[in-house]
Amino acid sequence: MKTLTVKLPDRLFFEIAGQAQARNISKKDVVRERLTQNDGLSRRRHRSSLWSQMEDVVIDCRALPRDLSVNKKHLRGYGQNHPHR
Repeated sequence: MKTLTVKLPDRLFFEIAGQAQARNISKKDVVRERLTQNDGLSRRRHRSSLWSQMEDVVIDCRALPRDLSVNKKHLRGYGQNHPHR
């Protein structure tokens, strides 16, 4: 089994955590159930591409600085905990 780490909006995280606590199961089990349910529904309703399903979470490379990989000012604060961005 592979591992995938994602960042969720607070509302969705607390919804999953609350459901997991109410059902006395782990958060990962809730997420797996939801992914399995949604996967089956989306395939039955329409065959959309992975890109169209994830378009809202992908960063457009044109929105990033051109010197991101070489300019050290972009690394300021890297690895530090930030409250909410």
